[in-house]
Amino acid sequence: MRLSGVADLPLHEGHVPQWLMKKMKFLSSSIVKVMVEELGVLEVLRRLADPYWFQAFGCVLGFDWHSSGLTTVVTGALREAVRLETHGIGVVGGKSIMALRVPEMIKQMNLEDDLKSKLIRISKLSAKVDNAVLQDGYNIYHHVIVFTEKGNWTVIQQGMNLENKYARRYHWFGENVSSFVEEPHSGIAGDRKEEMVLNMVSKKSSEARKASVDLASEKPSRLARLVNLTLNKQETLTRWIEREEETVKIPAYLCMPLKINWNALKKAYDLKPSNYEELIQIEGMGPATLRALALISTLIYGVEIDWRDPVKFTFAHGGKDGVPYPVSRKRMEESIKFLTSILESAEIEREEKLKALRRLYNLEKNSYGEDQDI
Repeated sequence: MRLSGVADLPLHEGHVPQWLMKKMKFLSSSIVKVMVEELGVLEVLRRLADPYWFQAFGCVLGFDWHSSGLTTVVTGALREAVRLETHGIGVVGGKSIMALRVPEMIKQMNLEDDLKSKLIRISKLSAKVDNAVLQDGYNIYHHVIVFTEKGNWTVIQQGMNLENKYARRYHWFGENVSSFVEEPHSGIAGDRKEEMVLNMVSKKSSEARKASVDLASEKPSRLARLVNLTLNKQETLTRWIEREEETVKIPAYLCMPLKINWNALKKAYDLKPSNYEELIQIEGMGPATLRALALISTLIYGVEIDWRDPVKFTFAHGGKDGVPYPVSRKRMEESIKFLTSILESAEIEREEKLKALRRLYNLEKNSYGEDQDI
């Protein structure tokens, strides 16, 4: 299973001090520059798509290892510090309004039109999947896409569960995504596991996805009758999710919705989507409508749905809340200077090699004559 990651994090109050945020930017820029030099841009994207590495990266920058704010602050530091022109990597997006402005931000960048369209589609699809196709009770409020000029990409987004006050982070790595609607993430981690989720991105839910597409091609009037029939059978849902004689309580967000977007289903009937990916991209096809199609599929036609939750560090400079100890400004400054010196020496070495090659060329040219083939 090739998945990119989910981490569950408690909601913490407070803000990052300006001095710390400034150093986070410098440190993140230095680390990314070194990684690009040593490993290449694709490896940087691959590591950002790893939830464990990302969590450790946040700890190195001085943030709390298990805070929900780690996601927003680390990606915010990357967005401010990392540039496509200097690092070969672009970062757009953020929390709330910044997440909604991702398509606008991409359009304003100096990229080929085809690449802009591709990135906008990836942004919208990944957000739609984690908000509506994987229904785990967490609503997406933070969305960032990291990309290169060649179209490589990583998505990092976060959802919030308003009841338990936990956040959940989702990672995607483009090189591993063969389908946006089947196992699209690349590793899953977290310390809070929900009893039940509507996991329509699971391979085990493939028949339910197909059945949902078929149902969306039905006349809305017939669908309305099936919805009413399913509402009367809601209690039988537990027999499809039996767990060794354990009584499973169905979360409210997984019950048959009372409000369904019939305009979206009318569009689906007219458009006749050929697959689930096309279905979820229809305007208005939100969590409630997709859940209605999934529940009709399993309760009426008996297709299988995967109800399992797909979810499963060390400090270098301290944490902003003083846990396990306060951030050491001196140690952080030393790390920045060390990484900067590595970069500067690497740049000097490369320049010296170029100068030496030029001197050698001039020496040979003078020895053999300008027209001599060397």
